[in-house]
Amino acid sequence: MTLPTIAALERAGLEAWPGIEVEWDGAWVRRATNGYTKRANSLQCFDPQDGHGADMRLDRAIAWFAARNLPPVIRTTPLESPALTEALEARQWRSIDASHVYAMTLGSHAPDPQARVLDVLDPEFLAAQQSLQGQDAMQAKKLRALLAAMKVPAAGIVVLRERTPVASGLMAIADGIVVAGNVITDPAYRRQGMAGAMIQTGLAWALDNGARVAALNVQADNEGAKALYAGLGYRHQYSYLYRVPGEAP
Repeated sequence: MTLPTIAALERAGLEAWPGIEVEWDGAWVRRATNGYTKRANSLQCFDPQDGHGADMRLDRAIAWFAARNLPPVIRTTPLESPALTEALEARQWRSIDASHVYAMTLGSHAPDPQARVLDVLDPEFLAAQQSLQGQDAMQAKKLRALLAAMKVPAAGIVVLRERTPVASGLMAIADGIVVAGNVITDPAYRRQGMAGAMIQTGLAWALDNGARVAALNVQADNEGAKALYAGLGYRHQYSYLYRVPGEAP
């Protein structure tokens, strides 16, 4: 099976990790989600050919984010218009958080016997995320608001050991692609297969619910996570980064 194009993977990512406010300007999309994660609070271009009026449209996006008390962030993928890239370079915006998109065709995946597959708004999943992510009450509220905006099939996965959450993550299916997010493991249980058990459980759920391809994002400097995902069968598809105002240090 041929894996989806970059555009298809990015479109699935939009649905799987939604913005609460979403506004399109041609093929440029602005998203705002109360500041929870850069991805859900950024500008992104989906068509390399859509570069007309780049400076003016960038100014418009900056004002849009400012009106929502958010810093301007650009998510730069291979789909970005060269005109937008040139505008960012001219303003000396710096690059941060280089990341990769990994994907694979779904096969057979065995769920962990001590894992729970929950609704994304289930208090058990939200509590596991808050505890494992170390979120304060405000961050937890922002995550809940993002999850409430989801319009695609999704599940919260919690792996338990001795009735205690030790790993958790989100699985959301868009256009047959299951996208994993918010993957977290208790530090005391790292390198013991807990994240893998969580992913496998989520992939088994996704296959049963119509997904045929799996994808996720991982930071380029997270060698442990990259090794884990490669071991599960994921393969690098393309890279992206974020651009924010200010010269590189």
